[in-house]
Amino acid sequence: MLVRLADIKTIGQLFQTGVLKAAAKHRYNANAGFLDRVSLFQGDITVMEVDSIVNAANRSLLGGGGVDGAIHSAAGRKLVEECRTLGGCETGESKITSAYRLPSKHIIHTVGPVYLRSDLETRAQQLESCYQTSLNLAVQHNLKHIAFPSVSTGIYGYPIEDATHIALDVVRRFCDSDAGSKLDRIIFVVWSNKDKEVYETLIPEYFPPQDATEIPSPSDKPTVDDSAVETAAPEAPVSEESPQIADVPPNTDVKAP
Repeated sequence: MLVRLADIKTIGQLFQTGVLKAAAKHRYNANAGFLDRVSLFQGDITVMEVDSIVNAANRSLLGGGGVDGAIHSAAGRKLVEECRTLGGCETGESKITSAYRLPSKHIIHTVGPVYLRSDLETRAQQLESCYQTSLNLAVQHNLKHIAFPSVSTGIYGYPIEDATHIALDVVRRFCDSDAGSKLDRIIFVVWSNKDKEVYETLIPEYFPPQDATEIPSPSDKPTVDDSAVETAAPEAPVSEESPQIADVPPNTDVKAP
């Protein structure tokens, strides 16, 4: 079943219905215009009828597990044929292809970092770049919609809360930039209830409702959650070529075509 843009609630609508609630503190001033241009959607990214969806790819771009495998499987063999012409992709970078059998028009493939506690600053910068380069590609190709999964939070091990802070901060800064008005909708797509709850908690800090008046201070910029670092899985030699596994629908075929 297709999910059309009109079916996806904006965060403004989620505030109105009480799904999102104002945060005690927020990191940016309220901007009413942004509330109609950002969405949170729980479901299958492969059935979204929008201008572009983002694939959490590995560096080969030839398919893997999780979201990557689901997108390749749904798009068909022509996707991997086009990806073979791109020469792979470096961590933190993004490349664009057609979407083939998917209802979206394009796929933006981005390669997230493997989480590493001994190199947090570099990995955070790479994850920021995933979101920023994806947004840049959407604008360069005159697209109006982009839907993001939670990049690097599967087998690559990035703690969901830290990753969500990064995603929301990059998107908020993009909305504040000159290029921000060129996209009509930016959609955060989650599958699990846990990830949905994290986004619902953090979105109001970055996109506060209209009645929020507190002015954020410089100290409110996102930081690494020390508790997440302490409870993260022990460091292990994970290859960045490993397929990323994210939450995907049961019985989804995640093998590359």
